[in-house]
Amino acid sequence: MDFQFTPKQQAFRNELITFLESQLPPNWEGQEAEGSTDKEWDFTLHMRKKLAEKGWLAMHWPEEFGGSDASPIDQLIFKEEMTYHRVPGPDPMAVKNMGSTLLVFGTEEQKRRFLPPVARGEVQWCTGYSEPSSGSDLASVQTRAVEDGDDFVVNGGKIWSSMAHRADWMLLLTRTDPESPKHRGISFLLLDMKSPGVTVQPILNMAGNHGFNQVFFEDVRVPKENLVGELNRGWYVAATLLDFERSGIEYSANSRRTLHDLVRFAKETQWNGTILASDPVVRSRLATLAIEAEVGRTLAYRIAWLQSQGEVPTREASTGKLFGTELQQRVALVGMQLLGLYGQLTSASKWAPLRGRIEHNYRSSFSTTIASGTSEIQRNIIATRGLGLPRE
Repeated sequence: MDFQFTPKQQAFRNELITFLESQLPPNWEGQEAEGSTDKEWDFTLHMRKKLAEKGWLAMHWPEEFGGSDASPIDQLIFKEEMTYHRVPGPDPMAVKNMGSTLLVFGTEEQKRRFLPPVARGEVQWCTGYSEPSSGSDLASVQTRAVEDGDDFVVNGGKIWSSMAHRADWMLLLTRTDPESPKHRGISFLLLDMKSPGVTVQPILNMAGNHGFNQVFFEDVRVPKENLVGELNRGWYVAATLLDFERSGIEYSANSRRTLHDLVRFAKETQWNGTILASDPVVRSRLATLAIEAEVGRTLAYRIAWLQSQGEVPTREASTGKLFGTELQQRVALVGMQLLGLYGQLTSASKWAPLRGRIEHNYRSSFSTTIASGTSEIQRNIIATRGLGLPRE
């Protein structure tokens, strides 16, 4: 296997980094939580339009749908640098989740209708999967969609819907046949968030940011033309979407950037008259995490390579997600230990090292092994689909 990028790919990486440096404010450290405040959201949309003008938001899509027929490796390079530099703008739920899934299961009309606006940076998507009583057991969803003429009428609710308060459209998992076994009575719909009967209520996470939401549906009408895949076989569409969602370079890129900051802090900070970076224990722990970050990076590279071969990796995506999110937690924990009591200070304090980012990362890290499927779920997938172990 060739681990080297082509000269063309390396040139694209250099072009992207130069562009980002020209567009971001001086001494840019990233937003605390993308889109949590109106000011942050305005900058996100500003960068989204800039990236869309360059044709980078969905570059791996076919040209007819707004892409440039780039490879998944090219898109990986884009996502890696965007994450490492903490640049807002791209909508992963639109590009990685909706777009990738629609290219597999969508009709030609659906692709032509829903994909180009994403490539132009004009819309925001969210996902309607989890419910108050349906998380890891996702197939137990109870939100109902009943056929009525040319529409489905949806009633129920979703929770933990990231960016629903900003979204124009939702990827909605509904039950359309309550009499069938739970995996076989589910359908996958595309729902206009501006439809009458949709109510969005904010949920603040433990880091104090507004990204999550609870969404309620009361007699919401969704045209049947917005059904993705076959009626009552939406579980297979939803599972494929999760494979795309979990196959991210973002996990390792986020960890690498945080480690970069921690190494710089250790080199610049003294404790009892000794530079932290000279402590062999500190050096060992940071070095171990750096090695693990490279492991996560290589896992993500392999997933992108498999996708470039036309495959939809399942066990590989779960492996990358499991390793990457647990790594983020280890990095956040070591960061808090390295900063000591100062690590508890938020970004509001002038005494907070690294602008309080480590404290924020630590609180946020607890959700990383839950969102998009818990670590337990990922281990089950690896065991059954990867190792061929029995389910019981």
